Amino acid sequence: MNGNMLTPEELTMVRDLILLPYLDTMVSKSLKEVELSSNVLNRTYITAGRYIQKRIIQDAYQLRQQLKQRNIKVVEDIQEDFVTYNMIYFRGYQQRFGLTRDVMRTEISLRLTRYTAELAEALRA
Repeated sequence: MNGNMLTPEELTMVRDLILLPYLDTMVSKSLKEVELSSNVLNRTYITAGRYIQKRIIQDAYQLRQQLKQRNIKVVEDIQEDFVTYNMIYFRGYQQRFGLTRDVMRTEISLRLTRYTAELAEALRA
């Protein structure tokens, strides 16, 4: 692959790095709601939410490190209508990268499902 193109793997890494802060915000809001509730299981929900939040932070850190090693920088650009744009600077090139709100919602849902499955697996151990 030539140097002026991001590989599919790098594009996935960029997409995930963009999405993780949104997912973290969603989990934080849910945790606040649960903390204020009088639900009998709220301690359980809080523990699960914190586990997922910790994994989000770990994944974001790892992605930033991997992208830095590849000399790729992602900068938030603008939000227009239903699209969020970021600028990607890589190997002397730049590329605008857009994600629609629908794609973001779907990808965030898939990622949350993976974290939940990971938590369920950890509880089985």
